[in-house]
Amino acid sequence: MIGFERIKEIAIETPSKIILLVMDGLGGLPDPRSGKTELETASTPNLDQLAARSICGLHDPVSPGITPGSGPAHLALFGYDPLVYDIGRGVLETLGIDFDLQEKDLAARGNFCTVDEKGLVVDRRAGRIPTDRSSELCQLLNKIHLDGVQLFVNPVREHRFSVVFRGDDLSAELTESDPQQVGLAPMTIEALSPQAERTARMVNEFVEKAKATLAKSRPANMVLLRGFSKYPNLPEMGEVYRLNPAAIATYPMYRGLAKLVGMKILPTGEGIEAEFATLRQHYEEHDFFYVHVKRTDSAGEDGNFEAKVKAIEEVDAHLPQLMGLAPDVLIITGDHSTPAVLGAHSWHPVPVLLYSRWCRPDRLGEFSERACRSGSLGRLPAVEIMPLAMAYARKLNKFGA
Repeated sequence: MIGFERIKEIAIETPSKIILLVMDGLGGLPDPRSGKTELETASTPNLDQLAARSICGLHDPVSPGITPGSGPAHLALFGYDPLVYDIGRGVLETLGIDFDLQEKDLAARGNFCTVDEKGLVVDRRAGRIPTDRSSELCQLLNKIHLDGVQLFVNPVREHRFSVVFRGDDLSAELTESDPQQVGLAPMTIEALSPQAERTARMVNEFVEKAKATLAKSRPANMVLLRGFSKYPNLPEMGEVYRLNPAAIATYPMYRGLAKLVGMKILPTGEGIEAEFATLRQHYEEHDFFYVHVKRTDSAGEDGNFEAKVKAIEEVDAHLPQLMGLAPDVLIITGDHSTPAVLGAHSWHPVPVLLYSRWCRPDRLGEFSERACRSGSLGRLPAVEIMPLAMAYARKLNKFGA
């Protein structure tokens, strides 16, 4: 792929507009009952019609066979090589709730979870407790005392929370406590370097005190921590691509990620209709819009095939509103695959559609995993999508003499 320094040399400012619509966890696997994926099952006349006027393909968020987290998968869509810009989820969640993260802070993403009498995890998300209940539990955890460290525990949404440790010489070189599956005990956090040993002891002390504090709070009677990270320095999209980018997302982590790469965060209400209304309201103010849809991923993680189908259909029903803005480039894709039959992120390549008046349409009959295999984009790394968007928006000068 072409690097940022070369992109900066040929990027130009133009009035053309790019919309990147990310249906989180879009890719799926066939339901054993029908042999069709969620995208193939959904009734999507607008997406199918658009696919016939676009170029399509499949993208690998990180590399073939690698199951990505949401952070690296999104960074790749923004053109940042996730193997170079490796950012822990703790920072993303924390920035997404507008916490004033400082240079010496260590941030982690937390889940309230349910453990049984043997200490084994039986629900990694504590039944997706409501945010109000999570807020109450965070207030309890904020009373925990750790020597030499300030503690900040804040709710994110439902079962998710952010924890920030503020002190001197804290290290992010730590393993995680989340076993990523039920039936196992939360793992002890270990140092990945000698410099991180004191931090590991401090974080494990927090976990043990949290366990005691939450003992009678079932289903949220334990915590899982992952994504330990400190504030990184990334080149901003405005500087690299000469864009004025904005983000429309309801979930804090994705707002944090957008903020980290220099996007303006536009306030929006819940749901696709509200997000598209925000897009229309601010359409003249920016030339790049990242619009994030969360429900496709949540349904996939819950193993709810039908709910994911309905979420896709809802996007399709509102698509004419977006097309009514006449964007110069529209990209529709997911950050990764979250098949409902797996109930988790997966390594499967993700369908991608790129619409522009300058493309040579593939004339595909539908937008689906199967159809996209035949598209002219082929199978490409996700980091190559952003340069393509810039090219089709006529925002790149010729390279070389």
